[in-house]
Amino acid sequence: MSSLHTPPVKDHRDTRNVADHRALRFLTAGSVDDGKSTLIGRLLFDSRAILADQLDTLEKRAAGAPIDLSLLTDGLEAEREQGITIDVAYRYFATRQRKFIIADAPGHEQYTRNMVTAAAGSDAAVVLVDITKLDTTSATPAVPLKLLAQTRRHALLAQLLRVPSIVFAINKLDAVDDPAQAYEAVRAALHDFADEARMSVAGIVPVSALRGDNVTQPLDADWYDGPSLLQLLESLPTAQERTVGDLLIPVQYVARDEGQAKSGGTGDRPRTLWGRIAHGRVQAGDEVQVFPGRHKAIVAEVRVAGERVDFAEAGQSAGLALDRQLDVSRGDWIATPGTVHETNRFSATLAWLDTEPAVIGRKYMVRHGNRWVQARIVAIDSRLDIHTLRATDAHELAVNEIGHVVIETQQPLPIEAYETNRVGGALIIVDPASNRTSGALLVKAPA
Repeated sequence: MSSLHTPPVKDHRDTRNVADHRALRFLTAGSVDDGKSTLIGRLLFDSRAILADQLDTLEKRAAGAPIDLSLLTDGLEAEREQGITIDVAYRYFATRQRKFIIADAPGHEQYTRNMVTAAAGSDAAVVLVDITKLDTTSATPAVPLKLLAQTRRHALLAQLLRVPSIVFAINKLDAVDDPAQAYEAVRAALHDFADEARMSVAGIVPVSALRGDNVTQPLDADWYDGPSLLQLLESLPTAQERTVGDLLIPVQYVARDEGQAKSGGTGDRPRTLWGRIAHGRVQAGDEVQVFPGRHKAIVAEVRVAGERVDFAEAGQSAGLALDRQLDVSRGDWIATPGTVHETNRFSATLAWLDTEPAVIGRKYMVRHGNRWVQARIVAIDSRLDIHTLRATDAHELAVNEIGHVVIETQQPLPIEAYETNRVGGALIIVDPASNRTSGALLVKAPA
C-alpha cells in the first residue's frame, strides 16, 4: 500500500505569524474508531507533553510492539475494554506558539450529549473522517462520495453551537493504495456538504494519526501543499464574546461582606453579586437592571479575583456591589437597562440527546444561565434530515435528532438569540423524572 511521507523534523514555528496567542480550546469528534484518541495521543507524544512515567507505562504495556497512543486519553477501564471513548477526556499541551486544551469527545451515538458538552465551550472542532470506511474508488462527479451520518451530525452540531472554526482531518490515508485520489474524493465530498449546509470550514487536512504523518510536521507529497494539522491549529482564533456595548451577567453567587457574615448582620455594605460576564463591560457608576425584578441600581464597585478594579469585561468573572440593597439571588441576571426583554415563549433549535423522544406537551426543567424553571414543548415545527439537510414534518424528536421547536416556560426569561450571544441564548433541558440531560436549546427568537 502507498503511504504518506513526513519530511525530516524542521522548526517552522519561528517563521509563522500567529495573531492570537491565547490558549485554543478544541475538541476532536467523528464516528467510532475514526482515530480521535490516537490523534490526540500523537499530538501529545510529538509535542513532548507526556510524562516519563506515562511513557514508561505505555512502553511496558506494548511489550516491544508500537505504542497505543489512544491509551493517553481513554482513561476509563470501560473505555479500554470496549475500545471506544465514553466520557470527554481533557488534555493539555503547548508549542512555542500557543497553549492548547483538547477535548476528546465520544464518537458513539449513545454519547452524543458528551460531544455537545465539549463543543459548547470550544474555539475549534476537529472532525475526523476515517477514509477506510468510505468507498473512494467509485466516487465520481455524478455519484459523489457519501459521508458517514455521524460525521455529518457532529459537524452540524459544531456549527449549531457556534464553534468558530471547523476543521476536517481525513485520517488513515496511509492505509489506502492511492492516497492522492482518496483524499481528493473525500475533500470534494466535504466541500459539497459544507456548501449545502452553509458551513464555513477552516481547513481540510490529510493525516495519519497512527504514523504521525502531517500531524505536527508538514507532509512531503506532491498532491498536498497545505499546513500540517498543528500548524493550522496554531493559526486559529479563539472565540470572543463582544467586550463593548450592552452588559449581561448571569448571577452565579451572592456574597456577603466578611464582617457581616461573622456578625450575622446586614450592615450598610451591599452584597457582592458574582458571575461571568456574557457580553459587554462594566465599571463603577454604570446603571444596571436586575431580572426578573427589573429593579435598577448604580454599580458602586467592581471586583475581579477579590480585588477592586476599574472595570471588567466579557469573559471575566466579576463581582458587582450596588449602591443599594436589592433582592438578588443565584439565577438572576444583571443587564444594561432597556436592553433585555423577558419572554416565556420562544422558538429554538433543539438538539435532542435522550433515548426517550421529545414530545409535545410534556413538562421538562430547563436551565438558563444559573436559573432553573419548568417548561414544555408546545410545538415541533420540523426535523432536520442530516442526509439531505432539509426540514421535514415531525411530531416528536428521537435521540440525536435536531429540530425546530417552540418552548413555553413557567416564568419569563431574559433570553437572547443564540447567534448573537452563546450565554443568553442557550438552555439545557432536563427530564425531571430521570434527571438526565435531555437536550440543548439554541434560541432563535421570541415566539
